[in-house]
Amino acid sequence: MYTVKQVAELARVSVRTLHHYDTIGLLRPARVNTNGYRQYDEAALLRLQQILLYREMGLELEQIKDLLDSPDFDLARALRSHRTALEHRIARLQELVRTVERTIDHIERNTPMSKKQMFKAITPEEEQELTREARLQYGPTLVDESVRRWGSYTQAKKDTILAEGNQNYANLTALLEANMPPESPEVQQLVERWHNHLRYFYEPPLEVLRGLGSLYNDDPRFRANFDRFHPQLADYMRSAITVYVDELETAEIKRLLAADDDAAEQAQG
Repeated sequence: MYTVKQVAELARVSVRTLHHYDTIGLLRPARVNTNGYRQYDEAALLRLQQILLYREMGLELEQIKDLLDSPDFDLARALRSHRTALEHRIARLQELVRTVERTIDHIERNTPMSKKQMFKAITPEEEQELTREARLQYGPTLVDESVRRWGSYTQAKKDTILAEGNQNYANLTALLEANMPPESPEVQQLVERWHNHLRYFYEPPLEVLRGLGSLYNDDPRFRANFDRFHPQLADYMRSAITVYVDELETAEIKRLLAADDDAAEQAQG
């Protein structure tokens, strides 16, 4: 058994945080002594580890509680999901470190560095091909706006945007592996974040949002990216996006009907 102070020191969180987790039912002590002191066992420590890992991934406390309290929650499977998300983050950070090191050598020692090495995430040839295909599918206006917005960001901002997008997919993977249905509030909240993330590039119409769900599955290049997170993530995304867009379309229809009713009442008045 561990006291609340010992747990706080082990996990590097405050005693106040542990008290708060107890209050909201997120992390209960194994027992409370007659003197009121909380004591935690190994199971509580493992649950706390999950809480902190999910917090690192950006999930809210209420989402984490729902995940951990789900009857389908599997600790080993959750840990594998965390490992995958962390491996993706490590790979991304290692690539950034290599890019920074090459840039330092280029500035301080005049070491040759190609522009392709400077922006290694995607080659110009790939960018041109993707832009051409996007123009054919979505029209030049939407694509030109995306190119303009992306070009206006600093490299640091671009790296932040890309990391944010990857983190959102990692969070969706965690919910997928926790058997959270696509229509659940937790998943739909992450789809809304995905929608808002697209606004870094353009304002996506509803038909584009729905089309992206199919594109993620049907285009081998997109599918491969999602498969790196989980082989079922692309299908999971398509289902979740369909639910999300259906709700937005229903809300828009209701808004238009209400506006028509208001207009008719004003005309009669």
